[in-house]
Amino acid sequence: MTHEVRIHPLFSPWGRFGLYSFFIDAPEPAIVDTGIASSPAEGMAPALAKLGRRIEDVRWILLTHGHIDHIGGAHDLWERTGRRAEVVIHEADAPMLRSRRAHVENDLSVRQQYLNDSAGEASQTAAAEAVISGEMEPTMLVRGGETLSLGGDVTVSVHSVPGHTAGSVAYAVNGREAVFVGDAVQIHGAANGFPGFEDPDAYRASVRSLRDEIRPRRLYLGHPFRHADGAAYEVELDADQAREALQESLAIEGRVDTAAHGCLCAGLHSTDSVYSPFAPVADELGYRGDPTLEPSPFFTTMHGYRTRFDRTSS
Repeated sequence: MTHEVRIHPLFSPWGRFGLYSFFIDAPEPAIVDTGIASSPAEGMAPALAKLGRRIEDVRWILLTHGHIDHIGGAHDLWERTGRRAEVVIHEADAPMLRSRRAHVENDLSVRQQYLNDSAGEASQTAAAEAVISGEMEPTMLVRGGETLSLGGDVTVSVHSVPGHTAGSVAYAVNGREAVFVGDAVQIHGAANGFPGFEDPDAYRASVRSLRDEIRPRRLYLGHPFRHADGAAYEVELDADQAREALQESLAIEGRVDTAAHGCLCAGLHSTDSVYSPFAPVADELGYRGDPTLEPSPFFTTMHGYRTRFDRTSS
């Protein structure tokens, strides 16, 4: 018997923009990404009730990466399943599921280099305490290449797509029928309007792999990422829209790469600009977003190019 897999976006409110999880209605139901601490109760439970399903039915919790707005609700969701669900994450991002402190240190390692934020550690610690429902050990670590069975004939293949984070993964249902990428495809960024990735070379390679090898029939994004004009993509894209989004992601990364390379070759200089020392990049790209807001990827992305430049120049 062939099982028809249905995918349902689950929206949860948070700050300047909402968060999306996805319910895979399979014989062993799965939820992809978990939002923040309040998401299971405020977003998932009511949405599942409208579908005639319950959180207790969930048997798989599939995490695309370790950022706070994707794993924050994991512990609470796991508890609500009676601790029966498998909690899956890439081994490189697992420390962020195990420890709130890992989020603080990850953020401060970049932000403190570029922002005069004396209260940064305290505010980041408070945020981690507020929006992460609990620290936990994943029940399954992946590296990419695994195949998970969601019961019957429903399988999910795990693809490593690093760049946004080292442990970003894509989950592909039945080959490429539905592919969940979290934040591994950035286009022009989400509400902040700037693409965010820690490793530009890995990000570029991952987006190319999604476009040329995986070729999703339907692509599910972690947020309503933006076109160049600021208009938002939907979080569910058909095959043509997916290819457009992947191609656009590569195009903007190329522009950011060129601007970052020119800035780094000229030497970094501190100025009064909020984008200092990468103000020339913001000017060249016409970027006017506020890089001090959370979450903001500007300095994370620029630091990735700087790290690569320093490595190749030494």
